[in-house]
Amino acid sequence: MSLPRIALLLLLPSLAAQAAEYRVGPGQTYATIGAVPWESLNPGDTVLIHARPTPYAEKWVLGRRGTATAPITVRGVKDAAGNLPVIVGENATTRSQLNYWGEERGILKIGGSNTPADTTPAYLVVENLHLRRARGAFTGRNGASTYAKNAAAIFIEKGEHITLRNCVLEDSGNGLFIANATSDVTVEGNSIHGNGNPDSILEHNAYTEALGITYQYNRFGPLCAGCLGNNLKDRSAGTVIRYNWIEGGNRQLDLVETSSDTLRGDASYARTFVHGNVLLEPAGAGNRQVVHFGGDNGTTATYRGTLYFFHNTVVSTRTDRTTLLRLSTNAQTAHVQGNVVLVTAAGNTLSLTDEAGTLRHGLNWYKPGYVSSFGTVTGSVVDTGGNVTGGDPGFVNLAGQDFRLTAGSALRGKVTAPLSGTEAHPVTWQYVKHTTSERRAQAAPAHIGAYGDPLAPGAEVPDAETPDAAPSGSGEEGGCDATGGGFAGPLALLLLAALAARRGRRAH
Repeated sequence: MSLPRIALLLLLPSLAAQAAEYRVGPGQTYATIGAVPWESLNPGDTVLIHARPTPYAEKWVLGRRGTATAPITVRGVKDAAGNLPVIVGENATTRSQLNYWGEERGILKIGGSNTPADTTPAYLVVENLHLRRARGAFTGRNGASTYAKNAAAIFIEKGEHITLRNCVLEDSGNGLFIANATSDVTVEGNSIHGNGNPDSILEHNAYTEALGITYQYNRFGPLCAGCLGNNLKDRSAGTVIRYNWIEGGNRQLDLVETSSDTLRGDASYARTFVHGNVLLEPAGAGNRQVVHFGGDNGTTATYRGTLYFFHNTVVSTRTDRTTLLRLSTNAQTAHVQGNVVLVTAAGNTLSLTDEAGTLRHGLNWYKPGYVSSFGTVTGSVVDTGGNVTGGDPGFVNLAGQDFRLTAGSALRGKVTAPLSGTEAHPVTWQYVKHTTSERRAQAAPAHIGAYGDPLAPGAEVPDAETPDAAPSGSGEEGGCDATGGGFAGPLALLLLAALAARRGRRAH
């Protein structure tokens, strides 16, 4: 037997003895979320919060460290009707043994506490929870308190190797807020909508700044009524936004500079990847720009550099003008390829860019009459060839928001080569309404837009980008709950057996 296998076999009994399972809800060991000893969770521990007819009005902090092979998992368990457990921030209370700062910033906070002792939380999975209404009053360590206007359903102050999966985040100042002491975050399969504050441009459905963040398979819906923020605002390094549905907001994407020297100094800050998304610009929405890229603080030397925008489906139902992309200065470059950009108004109501920066575009589909800019181009717009124009892209049902392709779609077989610089990001998946995905069959030439044909059962697929596992969509206890590295083959089977054994032990 090999030494790695012997080492793993020696390790497994220790892991099995240490991990615990905490069950919360009607008929479970713990009646409330606050009864769980959050301050003493260990690697491999799992907290299962069961749905119940009335919401949990509780809030807490995660400040412990799991490991790559034994993450700490907080998982909601659906009821018989398929409902997630609902956790409301308004009038919420906190477990008395927890002592953490920034209570006014979120319902679930990750990082930044006295009890548990302050550390960088790591290898955490939060899934299948419905968190809403970080607004109004709550009771914390200092008694009665009030949420800040920018409070979030989930607020991550710091942490590493964190997965947020299959959650609903709504009716808060920010749905998700991540500060820049955070790294390696995956946000997948969530529904994030109805956040923001009326008449304010400062709060968003998601507002994030991390070293390495991937958004995939999420549904971003409109913000709350009268709320002026963006849908997804990001200041990260190593940003990948793929296979999402993003509808509404002042802008669908606002991708601007970081305030962190650490993030700015990382090589991944130089390039941002946006692909396979559905971006919807509704009539009467705020800014006519769908995407803003670069920066917004005026210190142009800190702005982002290059955007790769490919195989997206962009639909605007505005009756006035639509601008696909605004680059902040002439130092920004956008490579735009393989996208379908449909305006339901006349073709001349679409401009590709605002004024500044370099936009290189080819192998896209537009209505005829589109323009480079509605103003004076101070940068440059370069047509790299192969763009297609027409009156109808050939969606299955435009009015019904079914943007899959008909058999005769004009988008089929038009992308003759991948976009240079995106080799590590093959478009191998596609979004499925809502918050899930399916494999995309690989065609040569490829189809324009976020949709190709689904992969036939049993067909082989090329190596996919990493990480690229689709969310389970499961509210059951057996859903996928690991993030980061692991073991392969027989070692994985041994590890899974140990995990199953230790989960059979309930905490009391």
